[in-house]
Amino acid sequence: MKRALILFAAGLAILAGCAKKGGDTVIKIGVFEPMTGANAAGGAMEVEGIRLANELNPAIDVGGKSYKVELVVVDNKSDKVEAANAVQRLVDRDKVQVILGSWGSSLSMAGGEVAKDAGVPVIGLSCTNPLVTAGNEYYFRVCFIDPFQGTVMANYAFNDLKAKTVVIVQEISNDYSVGLAKSFSDNFKRLTGNPNAILATVNYNTGDQDFSAQLTTVRSLNPDVIFAPGNYTESALVIQQARGLGIATPFIGGDTWETPEFIDVGKESVEGAVFSTFFASEVAASPVAESFLKEYRARYNKDPAAVTALGYDGYLVALDAIKRAGSIEPQAIRDAIAKTEGFVGAAGTVTLDENGDATKSAFLKSVTGGKFTYKTIVNP
Repeated sequence: MKRALILFAAGLAILAGCAKKGGDTVIKIGVFEPMTGANAAGGAMEVEGIRLANELNPAIDVGGKSYKVELVVVDNKSDKVEAANAVQRLVDRDKVQVILGSWGSSLSMAGGEVAKDAGVPVIGLSCTNPLVTAGNEYYFRVCFIDPFQGTVMANYAFNDLKAKTVVIVQEISNDYSVGLAKSFSDNFKRLTGNPNAILATVNYNTGDQDFSAQLTTVRSLNPDVIFAPGNYTESALVIQQARGLGIATPFIGGDTWETPEFIDVGKESVEGAVFSTFFASEVAASPVAESFLKEYRARYNKDPAAVTALGYDGYLVALDAIKRAGSIEPQAIRDAIAKTEGFVGAAGTVTLDENGDATKSAFLKSVTGGKFTYKTIVNP
């Protein structure tokens, strides 16, 4: 009888342990990012920030109860269909309460429809296309959007580079590139007062490696500036091949350029390239930013990319919303995220507007001496 009682008690302890591990004492935050494919470098940098935030904030108290925060990371393979599948898996199989991601506006839009149908909130980190949150009350973001970024770069071209004409080289298969190109174009025409200030818009597809036809057109038009928003690999190849053809025109672009691969691929050809981004270590002034930099530098012995800071902030915004909601139900978390105001993160203060978008400052950086170098900050 004594042995039977011991075994019974042991069995209850095992069951209790399983309930605690798999029950309500765990909050699951899903992450869908491109860990393989054309956008893998960007996805890895965002996940790096999310994991650091989770490491430093592994638990949360909700309604007087302590919860462990578990990350469930799924690879969306840099593919729109796979992005939708990744979110479906997070919702159906992993039962996550909130989702973070994705690098790449096209991927975010594909996954966003699934999250919307399931009623699970998503916090975008660096997905800047306005269509990510438009019409989707379950999608939010901690970064600025392309209409602002396009304005910043148009102003830089016109005011700093004194440009009167531009050729745009866009990644036609990439919603981010197309949207940012349009915003830049509209603003540059407004600044110059010339409806023909954009001499041409030439297109290429994701994965292309030979840009000789497009660059022959560019060379014949001889613009003052070339605006080339696109993925880091293709953009670096465009610039490298342009220099090889004797095109010395300044290249400017968007936030996707800030990856080590941009410099690794473009090498000395990308020297002097200027782009807008979300964060600069040189002017990170808040206690949250200082803590983030200290912890990141201690682990990696280098400065973080801007999207790494955004990954860090996205995780913290999710935790803040869960605390304010006092609930682990996705709908309650969604409602709390929507009310985010004055949240101080590593990459600035997050206040979400009626569309779920953050109003943030932009940072201009250039490639100088083989490194990304801070130039200036542009406030909204």
